[in-house]
Amino acid sequence: MSTWQQGDTSRARRFPLTGEPGVVAHCRDVTRQALREWFGAAGASGLAAVEDALLLVSEVVTNACTHGGRPYELSLDHTYGRLLVQVSDTSPVRPHPHGPHRATRSSGHGLYLLDRLSAAWGCLPRSGGKAVWFEVDVRRGPAPEGPGRAGPVRPPVPPADRP
Repeated sequence: MSTWQQGDTSRARRFPLTGEPGVVAHCRDVTRQALREWFGAAGASGLAAVEDALLLVSEVVTNACTHGGRPYELSLDHTYGRLLVQVSDTSPVRPHPHGPHRATRSSGHGLYLLDRLSAAWGCLPRSGGKAVWFEVDVRRGPAPEGPGRAGPVRPPVPPADRP
């Protein structure tokens, strides 16, 4: 696993991933650091959008480890108050729900969380696998009360790009 130089404020960062233990925690840590550097106070821990982004990084990397063969790259990018995350793995199989979401199950919540917490998400074919990506609007206001979340700022991903 790699890290970047302190103070690196470039727009995009890529991290090769290995099968080492702790890959999920490492991906959360580098994402947390990038959020603070790129978004300042809006990227601080404890804010709804930041916690959403960190949870989704954990979910997507865990899914890549569990279902995707092997994750090989975490990519972070930002623009106009949004964080874009991509996790590439060695399986060409697109993510798909295993039946309807049931809150009482101990697993199987990853795609439901992507739908609920991200502004947009999708899956792109890659040579030798795929990349699952999502966007989080980091500069959105506090999470709304009730069951809904802040909606997308741009049109959702076309159905052909969704699992």
